[in-house]
Amino acid sequence: MAQVILAESAGFCFGVKIAVDMAKEAGKKYGGAWTDGPIIHNKQVVSFLESLNVKELKENQRLKAGETVLIRSHGVPPKEERRLKEAGVNVIDATCPFVKKVHEKVRQLVKEGYFVVIIGEHGHPEVIGILGHLEEAGGEGIVVSSKEELIKNIPHKRRIGIVAQTTQNEDFFREAVGYIAENTEEVKIFNTICDATSVRQEEVKKLAPKVDVMIIIGGKHSGNTNRLAQISKALNPNTYHIEKADELDKKWFENADKIGVSAGASTPDWIINEVVEKIKEMTG
Repeated sequence: MAQVILAESAGFCFGVKIAVDMAKEAGKKYGGAWTDGPIIHNKQVVSFLESLNVKELKENQRLKAGETVLIRSHGVPPKEERRLKEAGVNVIDATCPFVKKVHEKVRQLVKEGYFVVIIGEHGHPEVIGILGHLEEAGGEGIVVSSKEELIKNIPHKRRIGIVAQTTQNEDFFREAVGYIAENTEEVKIFNTICDATSVRQEEVKKLAPKVDVMIIIGGKHSGNTNRLAQISKALNPNTYHIEKADELDKKWFENADKIGVSAGASTPDWIINEVVEKIKEMTG
């Protein structure tokens, strides 16, 4: 039987656990609730919450006064939260505390007169929320998601402040900070990548080169899981990103003695356990 090595920190992070627990509680307390998008980027968890009548708002759907909505872990622009409260909607804020920290740092940078650079993914719900706080504070800034954008789009400003989407790649963040520091007069940096993201990335960097095959578990739309898969693939070409156990292929494990497993911050334990057991069964 092949040895299956599970990364120590694989699975739910602090912020995701809070959001899911709040969603479950809302389902019980109010007989159901709405979320402003998937509460986390994991289809299986979203399906489970739907069984508790906690459902995602449909496009263009308007909530009525008295209905309950959960602001998901990624956060929302402040004007969106205000709109909901003014409409008489019961708002439950499940924004991750680490994401709220980014909002605070952006506002601080604007107050201190910095042009703000957000190292993150364009269009990601967390980044949309951060941009909302930048706008609310009356600041200027841009989102940078690649080295090409960094070189092409960073404006010539005397003072630049930098924050990161909480699930950003640590290596790219360091690279971006280095480039900006070399090309501007004054830089203020807040490394807002959350500890859970950093720890998972470091574990994958250590584990991937030591195993024959690496399995990364998590939603295909999960930013932090996609980055784990990218890091792993760069270190071990035999890396596979799956959402659940039935996607595993026995061929992947032929002649494999050691198999590494990690999972994104929005992957529940029960899915990780199913995958590990399935691998053991396939290699047994």
